[in-house]
Amino acid sequence: MALTDEHKTALAEGRRQARDIRAYLEALATRRRGRPAMPETIRARLARVETRIANETNALRQLELVQAPIDVAAALESAKGAVDMSALEDGFITSAPAYGQRKGIGYAAWRESGVPAAVLKTAGIPQTRNRRS
Repeated sequence: MALTDEHKTALAEGRRQARDIRAYLEALATRRRGRPAMPETIRARLARVETRIANETNALRQLELVQAPIDVAAALESAKGAVDMSALEDGFITSAPAYGQRKGIGYAAWRESGVPAAVLKTAGIPQTRNRRS
């Protein structure tokens, strides 16, 4: 069975909406895990770890300390590429109403997933139960 152009367009739109929702929810989850470290803080931590490596005599502890700058460097790189939450939020606001309607996701589920009430209000998602049709 061949897909019509209309069906292909609808599938592409659904994939775009899912990407918008996923990106926003993942960014929210990352922010909830803790305040992102500032690059200056990360650099200072890296310097302290490098000093400890040079002074450590226990081989196993030194091995653990060698991993620390690798982790810190990754965190520094991550801090450079800060997420543009406003762009992700805009994508969510555009996609969430249709996506939620199609998937039967209501206000409570969005809130439970960490979406702020103000964002849901802007998206036009009412504070009612959304049941699958």
